[in-house]
Amino acid sequence: MIIPKTREQIEIMRESALLVSKTLGIIAPEMVPGVTTLKIDKLAEEFIRDNGGIPGFKGLYGFPNTLCVSPNAQVVHGIPNDKPLENGDIISVDCGVLKNGYYGDHAYSFEIGEVTPEIKRLLKITKESLYIGMRAFKAGNRVEDVGNAIQTYCESNGYSVVRELVGHGLGTKMHEDPEMPNYGKRGRGKIFVEGMTVAIEPMINLGTKNIKHLKDGWTILTADGKPSAHFEHNVALINGKPEILSTFDYVYKALGIVSNEEDEFKNNLVLS
Repeated sequence: MIIPKTREQIEIMRESALLVSKTLGIIAPEMVPGVTTLKIDKLAEEFIRDNGGIPGFKGLYGFPNTLCVSPNAQVVHGIPNDKPLENGDIISVDCGVLKNGYYGDHAYSFEIGEVTPEIKRLLKITKESLYIGMRAFKAGNRVEDVGNAIQTYCESNGYSVVRELVGHGLGTKMHEDPEMPNYGKRGRGKIFVEGMTVAIEPMINLGTKNIKHLKDGWTILTADGKPSAHFEHNVALINGKPEILSTFDYVYKALGIVSNEEDEFKNNLVLS
């Protein structure tokens, strides 16, 4: 069952989402060759707790850490460890926060040092597909309209879409209805309703769409060992249109990146 939120509830959710955004911004300059993901995880947990939040992933379903960190062929749910990142790696960092009873949850795929043009293009197309999917999150549309938009764009650029992992509704629980797949047929699935809040998160592979699991019970990898990219935003349906609750602007500020990609979705967002 989809749980619509009031404007007041959405503003509380925005605080949670923006704490995730700020956390990603804090770790962004640390994402360099030689850093360990355990160090990044510790930085993130300290920042979240210092700002009145609770790490949303830690302990959720038994997950042991604050961040899901997934380098290269890992798609999602990687566990932080003491292995240094290397030049040319890419790594998805997925972060969740619980604050004032509501969750924020979004992700960014970082470049470590200098990556190849092939990998840069994978990241570019995956991030662009996130916003293409967000545009389909509007009054009158259905769940698979978003998935179809993401799938069509990514597959037309030569990439594959993971089937087993999906976005989701978000609110007082980390995972609410509806599931938000990154593939599908137009006109299918639950219809979008005013006030609903979701996490849209394309997980796109350079090679096969197929995945496999590590024995740790969490880490998911591409079946062919080729890289995967992952970007995620939290979005609310307000006045029939998608309004972004999270932002990559803190990451971009830390990395010296100039972008206006989120502007069309920022009806009420003011950075602090």
